[in-house]
Amino acid sequence: MTTHRAWWKTALGLLFTAIMLFPVYWMVNVSLTRTGDLRSDPPHWFPWEPTFEGYTAVLDQQLPALGTSLLVGLGCVVLTVVIAAPAGYALGLLHLRGGRTLNFLLLVAQMIPAVVMAMGFYAIYNRLGLLNTVGGLIVADSTIAVPFGVLLFTAFMSGIPRELLQAARVDGAGAWRTFWSVVVPLSRNSTITVSLFAFLWAWSDFIFASTLNRNGDLIPITLGIYHYIGNNTTQWNAIMATAVVASVPAAILLVVAQRYVAAGVTAGAVKD
Repeated sequence: MTTHRAWWKTALGLLFTAIMLFPVYWMVNVSLTRTGDLRSDPPHWFPWEPTFEGYTAVLDQQLPALGTSLLVGLGCVVLTVVIAAPAGYALGLLHLRGGRTLNFLLLVAQMIPAVVMAMGFYAIYNRLGLLNTVGGLIVADSTIAVPFGVLLFTAFMSGIPRELLQAARVDGAGAWRTFWSVVVPLSRNSTITVSLFAFLWAWSDFIFASTLNRNGDLIPITLGIYHYIGNNTTQWNAIMATAVVASVPAAILLVVAQRYVAAGVTAGAVKD
């Protein structure tokens, strides 16, 4: 009876997984389908005569956009960790006044729609001359990742044994020395988790990119795909090939950092 029930659970799991991954398969299928076969009825469920012209278009036209997305993603990671880690340390271990209020404000900040924030950034950047700049886009993307990073670091760091901090103080370490020498090494999983989510948010951002960097010399891949669709609406294989290539870095990061993310997200959830 137990084996029979387990078999049905496995079958349902495979079915749901196939349904969720079908859009990914169709994206790859269309990227390898010739332009003349895209309107076939019934559609081609498998590229019997695959073509790589879409991927050739990606290499010819979208590499600068991929490089820009990589630059924005890494910049967002650095800025997020630099701000969120000390903030989490202060809220979780230094017991600052107003810490609960600040945590509540961070939760509220995550509820604000990105399009609303984009309009505010546009007005500010227009005055400061930061429109159509990579630096301005990094700062805007970081506003999405920083609240999440602060909350995650706070949850983890508040669970660090106080004995370690007291031992550091006995050895003469101040607050900052304790942070760099004790807290940061112990927060590896949380740091990797925050970095991964910050990179993925910046990598997949379209709202800020289309609002703040539409006419920039360096545009991210999401905006590159958007412009590509507008100019070449019939070459869907090239569009899907660009989407496939843009998905590869995110997929690799998720696979490589999976165990760190699992540990980082659950860190601080249970206290002794």
